[in-house]
Amino acid sequence: MHSSAVFLIEFGCLILGLGLLGRLAGRFRFSPIPLYLLAGLAFGEGGLLPLGASEDFVAVGAEIGVILLLLMLGLEYTAADLVSNLRTHYTAGIVDAVLNALPGAALALLLGWGPVAAVVLAGVTWVSSSGVIAKVLGELGRLGNRETPAILVLEDLSMAVYLPIVTALLAGVSFAAGALTLAIALGVAALVLVLAVRFGRHVSRFVSSDDPEKLLLVVLGVTLVVAGVAQQLQVSAAVGAFLVGIALSGEVAEGASNLLAPLRDLFAAVFFVFFGLHTDPASIPPVLLPALALAAVTTATKIATGYWAARRAGIGPKGRWRAGGTLVARGEFSIVIAGLAVTAGIEPSLGPLATAYVLILVLLGPLTARWTEPLATRLTGRRARRRRVKAAGSAAPVPSGDHETIEGQDTVGRP
Repeated sequence: MHSSAVFLIEFGCLILGLGLLGRLAGRFRFSPIPLYLLAGLAFGEGGLLPLGASEDFVAVGAEIGVILLLLMLGLEYTAADLVSNLRTHYTAGIVDAVLNALPGAALALLLGWGPVAAVVLAGVTWVSSSGVIAKVLGELGRLGNRETPAILVLEDLSMAVYLPIVTALLAGVSFAAGALTLAIALGVAALVLVLAVRFGRHVSRFVSSDDPEKLLLVVLGVTLVVAGVAQQLQVSAAVGAFLVGIALSGEVAEGASNLLAPLRDLFAAVFFVFFGLHTDPASIPPVLLPALALAAVTTATKIATGYWAARRAGIGPKGRWRAGGTLVARGEFSIVIAGLAVTAGIEPSLGPLATAYVLILVLLGPLTARWTEPLATRLTGRRARRRRVKAAGSAAPVPSGDHETIEGQDTVGRP
């Protein structure tokens, strides 16, 4: 009875604290993710007040948070949209992977962490935060802009391919078994896409209900079952949840998204806290300089990626810079990937580095989304004016009459 009471008090204080931190972040109009991570650092190993009784429940809640994050991501797209966007944006996805995954992989190898940690850190630096991006775009009134679909699709599609790969690597299985697991994962994803395109209406009709309570229970139950089966097959529970979201469309997807949004926010917050709980605050200062260097490099590469992708999509110069600046933020998916590695015990310093990296970019991302385009416009405008002035000066006729040069400037002589 005593342990039950301690659990309720601990978990209640945790949820209350997260709510207050979320309100604080909302007041200053930035993502609450860094505050949730800091809360986890404060209540975890080496923190101010370590949790005890409620840690196991927080671990389960964190796993549900990852599943709901990917489910909600899948609900944003129909299978037809994904197939169309794959055909349209696959080149941009390749450029994105090359420019933004390589810095993370290179740093891991330079630090001597090995190839598996390199693949994990590559994913941390590769994938932007759809949650932070969507929030920033909404606040800036850019959700309807032409460059917005190119931004969101570019990042989301990569998760369905990357997660099975990293899951197989972290499982420590042989090359043959890992290749088989990856083939099964990609085959299942392709099969779900085909079935969703052809029979998505029937699936949505089966799940559909006029009663919000029944709709919520059926969608959540199906998602957890599919996620559990996927994890049992060594694929990824998150990928299973993502595929369930893709299979649902129309009014069902919209209704489920509205019902699940509060649950997603709650358990996602618990997930960020859980990740912070397993990161010792004392382990962050030694990796702070590498995290800052990595953040600087990948900020530039993300801006370049967004600019190139928007240009290829026929977006104007201002939209290109907006797209690049918006992609800078990292958040939930970077922590999901790092969390898998921390659970597998790959590299002790990877978790602290990922935490510091996300803290930096989740704060910097909204600033680059807001100011990249105005700054780039101002700089390019100055260069254009200098070129016009230089061209006009070289084409101007030389005035007649005597003149003398004083310290490099032409002064027209007066009678």
